[in-house]
Order: sequence, then C-alpha cells, then structure tokens
Amino acid sequence: MVQKTNSLTGETPIPQELLEKSNRMVQKTNSLTGETPIPQEIWSNSNVDEAKGNGKQQIQLSEATTSALYSLARKHQLTLNTLIQGTWALLLSRYSGESDVVFGATVSGRPAELAETESMVGLFINTLPVRVQVDRDEFLIPWLREIQAQQSEARQYEYSPLVEVQGWSDVPRGVPLFETLVIFENYPVDSSLPQYREILGVQEIAVVEQTNYPLTLIVEVGSQVSLQILCDRTRFDSATITRMLGHFQTLLEGMMTDPDRRLSQLPLLTESERQQVLVDWNKTKIDYPHLCMHQLFEAQVERTPDSVAVVFEDQQLTYSQLNEKANLLAHHLLKLRVKPNSLVCICVERSLDMVVGLLGILKAGFAYVPLDPAYPRSRNAFMLEDAQISVLVTQSQLIPALPSHHAIAVCLDTDSEQINQNDAHNPNITVSPDNLAYIIYTSGSTGTPKGVQIPQSALVNFLTAMRQSPGLSEKDILLGVTTLSFDIAALEIFLPLIVGARLAIASRQVATDGTELLKQLQELGVTVMQATPATWRLLLAAGWQNSPGLKILCGGEALDTKLANELLLRGEQVWNLYGPTETTIWSVIDRVSPSDSVISIGRPIANTQIYILDPDLKPVPVGVIGELYIGGAGVAKGYLNRPDLTAERFISHPFEVGDSRVYKTGDLARYLPDGRIEYLGRRDFQVKLRGRRIELLEIEAKINTHPGVGESVVVLREDEPGNKRLVAYIVSKSVNLKAGELRRYLEELLPDYMVPNAFVMLEALPLTPNGKVDRRSLPAPETSRPELEKLFAPPRTAVEEEIAKIWAEVLNIEQVGIHDNFFDLGGHSLLATQAISRLRAAFNVELPLPELFESPTVAELAVAIAKNLIDQADDEMLTQMLAELEQVSEQEIHQVNQ
Repeated sequence: MVQKTNSLTGETPIPQELLEKSNRMVQKTNSLTGETPIPQEIWSNSNVDEAKGNGKQQIQLSEATTSALYSLARKHQLTLNTLIQGTWALLLSRYSGESDVVFGATVSGRPAELAETESMVGLFINTLPVRVQVDRDEFLIPWLREIQAQQSEARQYEYSPLVEVQGWSDVPRGVPLFETLVIFENYPVDSSLPQYREILGVQEIAVVEQTNYPLTLIVEVGSQVSLQILCDRTRFDSATITRMLGHFQTLLEGMMTDPDRRLSQLPLLTESERQQVLVDWNKTKIDYPHLCMHQLFEAQVERTPDSVAVVFEDQQLTYSQLNEKANLLAHHLLKLRVKPNSLVCICVERSLDMVVGLLGILKAGFAYVPLDPAYPRSRNAFMLEDAQISVLVTQSQLIPALPSHHAIAVCLDTDSEQINQNDAHNPNITVSPDNLAYIIYTSGSTGTPKGVQIPQSALVNFLTAMRQSPGLSEKDILLGVTTLSFDIAALEIFLPLIVGARLAIASRQVATDGTELLKQLQELGVTVMQATPATWRLLLAAGWQNSPGLKILCGGEALDTKLANELLLRGEQVWNLYGPTETTIWSVIDRVSPSDSVISIGRPIANTQIYILDPDLKPVPVGVIGELYIGGAGVAKGYLNRPDLTAERFISHPFEVGDSRVYKTGDLARYLPDGRIEYLGRRDFQVKLRGRRIELLEIEAKINTHPGVGESVVVLREDEPGNKRLVAYIVSKSVNLKAGELRRYLEELLPDYMVPNAFVMLEALPLTPNGKVDRRSLPAPETSRPELEKLFAPPRTAVEEEIAKIWAEVLNIEQVGIHDNFFDLGGHSLLATQAISRLRAAFNVELPLPELFESPTVAELAVAIAKNLIDQADDEMLTQMLAELEQVSEQEIHQVNQ
C-alpha cells in the first residue's frame, strides 16, 4: 500500500469528454417521476419506537443453485449482476403492481478511461437510479438482455452525482428517487492477504452496517451466493423480510428451471405459501341443509308455533300466523297458473305484508324481484321489462306510482278477502335448491342496472353460516332497517325466521331518522342490528350512548377505525361484514377487537373461498395488493339476460377442475400475516355510498343524455371526514344550464342515492398527458351558494334566519336563501337527518324527518315549524309569531297545507 500511495503526486484531471457524457444522463432521467412504492409495511402491533434502527437477514444459495445460476448467466451471455437486478425489478413489480420500476444500484465510479483507475486509493463508489420496464408478457431472456444493454450504456454516467441526477428528473427535491438499493459486491480480493493475518494481529472483528434506504439488498458472490437484506425496522418486521428473501430465491430458481418462460409465468410464492393462501386459509367446508329457505322456516314453525315471529309498530304475528298468511298467498299465486320458477315482483312498503309477500312467493316455488316504490318510474319499468315479470305483489296505494306493465297485480290489502279463501297449509310442490331464490338489481356501468341471480342453495348456505357466526338464537330480537331492494335485507328478514328469533321491522321513516331509530332500538330491547356505517353514524348523531348486549353488524362500505371505536364503546360485539351481491350478501366477516391496528374484513364464511390474485390470476403473498376473487357455495348464477357480462365477471375456477367458477370482484385487498384480509378499495369506477353499490359510469351516462350537457365526470368525494358525497363535473353546451335543472332531470332517471349532491360547471375537464380525465385534479365544490334557478332571497323572520343558519352549517355553504331547495344545495338523506336534529334542538319542537322532504325550502319549512310552535305557544309568543307570519305569503302557507 505504501508503494501505491507514494506514487500519488497530485490530482488526476478527469477528461472533458467524460464530463460531457454525464450530461446525456439528463435524457435518461427526465421522465422519472418517483420511487417504486414498497407495500410490505410492518404488520406487527408493537410500537415502532421499540423497533428502531436497521434489521438484517441473510440466506446463502446452495453450491448447486449457485452453480446453476452461473451456468444460466454464461449460457445467455449475461452477467450475474444483470440476473440479480432483473430479479429485484421483477420482485418490486410483483409487490407494487407497477410496470415502471425504479431502484438504486451502487457502481464503482472508476471510469475505465482513467489510467490505473483500479489502483487508485479512495472512495469512488456512487449510487444511481436503475429504471426497468416490466412487461409481464415479455420473455425472460430478451428482457434480461435489454436490462444488461441499458446498464452497459449507463456505465458512462456512473460518476454523475445522485443529487444532479435528481435535478434532471421530474422528482422534486426532498422526495426520494428510490426507496430500495441493490449492492452487488464482486470486487476481487487479493489471495495473498490471509498470510498477513498474524502480522496485523487482529483479535476481533465487529461489523456495523447502516443504510439510508428503507430496504437494501446486498449480494456477495463466491462458491455460494449470499443474499442479505438490510431494512428499516420501523417499516418492516422480520417475518416480512423472511418472506421477501424466499420470494427472491423462488424467482431466481424459476429462471434457472425454465428460462424460456414469460415474466408472468415465473413463480413468486414458495410451496408452503401457496398451500397457506390457497388451501389452509380456505378450509371453510361445513355441511348445510339441502333445502330451500321457506322449508327452513316451515321447520322452525313446527318448533315454535306460538312464539312471536315479526313485529311492526303495534302489529305482530306468531310463527304459525305468519306461516298461514304466507300459505294463503302462495296458494293464491299458484292458482294464477304462472310457470314454475317464474320471477314474481314484490313492491310493498315496509310492513308485515312485506314478510308475508316474500314467504308466499318462495313457498309457491317462485323467485322474488324487489321493486322499490321510491325509485324513478323509468328504472322500475326497465326492471319489470328485463325480468319479464308476469305477477306483481304489491299494495293498492302504490299502484299509481308504478309504471305501466303487463303483469297480474296482486294487492295484499284490497285482494285480502280473495287471498284468504285459499288453503292455509304448506303448498305441496317440489322446489329444488338449484332454483332461484331472488334477483337483485345493482348499478350497471353501461347506464342500465343488471339483475344478479341468487339460487336457493346459496341463500341457505349463507343463512347457515350467519347462524353460526356472528350467530343468532331464538332469544334474539333483530331490528330490520334495510330496504328490500338492497340484498342485505335478506339477512334481516330470513335469519331470525329460521332460528326462532323475533324480527322487528322499522318503517322507512324510522330507518332514516336517527332519533326515531334510537327510540325503537331502546324500546324494543333489540339485541342484533345490521346497518351500513352511514346508519350507525345517524344513531351517533342522535346522541346514542350505550346499548348493553347489542350485537352490531356493520357492512355495505368500509368501516373506518374511528367509527369502529365508537361502536365498540356502545355495543357488546362489533362485526365487520364484506361481500358483493354476486356472492350472496356477506362473504367475509370479522369480529372487531379494540386491539386491532388494522380494521380487516376478516376471513371467508362457511363454504366460501377467497383468492387474492395478480393480473395473471396467480396468488399474491401476504401484504401484497391484489384483486379479490370469491368462490364457493355463494356464487350467483350470473346476470339475468347478460351472458357477456356473466362470462366476464364469473370466470372458470383457476385452481380447481370442473365447472366451478369464481367471481371477479374488482375490489383490491391484501392478506394480513394471520390470514385475515384488509379491504383497500376499487380498481375501477365503482363506489360504495351509504352501503349502496354505485357505478359512476351509469350516472355519467344518464347525465350525458341531457341535451345541455357536453360531457361529464362523477366522483365520490370526502372533503370533510365522514361526509361522502357524489359530485358531478359538467361541461355544458348551454350557459343557462343550472344545477337544479340537472338534479330534477336525474331524479326522473336514477334512485335518489345515485343523484349527485353537488354539480360543478367547468369550461373543460382536466386531462392527463395521455388524454384521460385527470380525476385527481378536479376541484372541490365551492362553499359559495351554487347558481340556482331562483334568485337569492334573504331570510325575513327569526325562524327563517335560524333555519338558514343551520342549513349553511350542515351543508358547508356560505349563504342560503329562503327559496333554496335543501337538496339543490347539496343535501342528502344523511345531512337531512343532521339538519332535522339541529332544528329540533333549536326550536324545541317535534319535527319528523319527512317534513324536510315535503317542505324542502327555508320558507316552506319555516311555516311548518311555525304551525308546530303555535300548538305550544302562550299568548305573548303567539302574538309575536303571528306578526312574523304576516311577512310570509299566503301561497307559501298554502303549499305547506297541501
């Protein structure tokens, strides 16, 4: 070493041509936009402060594997470094789902153009970004050769400082170019060094390694290749790193086994992992009855004939009474000589008749198709036509609201005398578990809803699973709050009736009014209630404090940690439920624990299999995001009259032989280390709002039919925590197009929950560089009063001022006029409940929620409140109120009276 250093007499200049070459790096980095994300975040529940510093794990490839790796490189004229970098790029791509992968790599930094550069003393090592395009359809060897060619070209830039490289890229200062680093150590070691070991007198060696990157792969070559990972322990636990090393080795071995494969065909999971995610975590098989739903109910009638089965307001029916009424209707339907297995529509208000109607249809061997009387006539007309409905079970007061149809109408009220003349015994007909139980229509991306066909066997399996967990017994009272057109209503109605429990039905008005719902929850002694997060928030807003013994079932949209903690404080148990309509209500469930660091959707229910797969239908490892597929007994028969869509979404089972299928949900999820599943949203434009599944493209399709609309985009926004709303962005053809006009147009075409709450007019939609709509750049709706059809008119009385003030606060807008419609200002059912609750407190009056729907302007509602106050006012207050009422027009008072 003395001889080497003695020859250093001064600075060696770097040739000018090398400096010029570094500038070419600009062209290579201009399009870099950021690091490849690492999804393997730490999963342990321990405090990260207890896991500071770097962790380290290492494995050594066997001599045989190492030899095979060298042989592969030699055969295809590749360097070992290329194999390592390619494997790392592929691993990052599989983990992140990105096709454009960026990581760091260390380089020697010793330009070959410099004389005796290898003998110079000093630290020349540099770190540069490596960018790899991962096309899953590309063949392995050509892809590796491309990586090698790129790295060979990049060597001329290897002395470019990383800070300058970042300056050439699109990545701003302070944001890392990459989060993972690959160090390939192959520097030759002088074979004579061991003879100086005793002369040096080294007694003990301690190596402390540290890296500034969350994840660093260090590869040492030799007779056995060593793979070592250094990691930030606040982000990765040891189990994650163990899996990562296993995946890296599996990819390498896959390359050696068959190098002629495409990238997508290379295996990632070890055999033990495949067994775990495909088999062990899907061991859900149990026996369930080979019967139909109504047969389970009839068996329960035999066990508890005199127990109360269902209550609604001040009415109730025992099991035997309910069975007789359903039998009467079933025999009546059979006399209509409708074909077996026909579809029968049911359109009734929430009542005892609703339960009688459902059971009667099933007992007659038919499948029911629920129709919501609150839906637009055009939507109901489509469903009646699409399902070719021949019989409609309804109530006389709903007939005027229904579209014209050719079905035979059976009115449960006015036809009751004729119905009651039938046989009251169970119909003696053959119904197979393979027959349909019901069809539920869900939102469709093409602009029309699609009917999901659920067989009896799927419904019975689901009820059997729910009976076990979360569990229901004959001592329970379940409060049903869900509209029949939402498939989760089947749990509320049928599960109590097959176990001997009591079903309590909340009216439509009660189910949407937090105060009234809380009253029923307490007065009826409810022990089980299923609802969406939005409904549970209604109860919290109404002042709900505690319901000892209540089993809380929450589903329909994601359950966040804040709401979960609120519910845990108020009930005995909290269950998070997940499942698409296409796999029969709920498919995955989990009991929420206060110690949960992640609110998971849990594990599959009985006879259900869950698969989280990559785009090539290969299982992903723990912690890696993939698309969720569902198989098993709950899978629907497909979509009614939509064979194309059925084939697209119900695919052949990728891991079983035969004709079994799995449903492609479009939902993103990942496994937690214990096998539970975390839901992570959608991969398309489908959203969940207050429990309802909505295709944003369906709303856009309806908006675009308006003659004044040029183009539109609809998004689900949550600008304030807990207040999700649909916002439509409109590029209009007419300067006179107003939000109120659009709202009323859509109310004729879409259910109320699909009508946007806010409309934003734009001159043009923002676009990404590739010409697609840039949804992230869409602005939040302004808090100023939207441009409505009616001009702003200020409040005239104290009552109007208070109403306008409350509305402005609830709707988060600056100004409310007395003729402004609450819903034109962006209101929806959840905000309506909040507004009514605050109005009750402000005026100390009993104000029902429907009042806001019937009197949706400040002026109309002020008159309604004033009339309510008159009943409890003394003479002095009455005189003052009458003076204020003189400022209100007779027309407005007449509107309220009407």
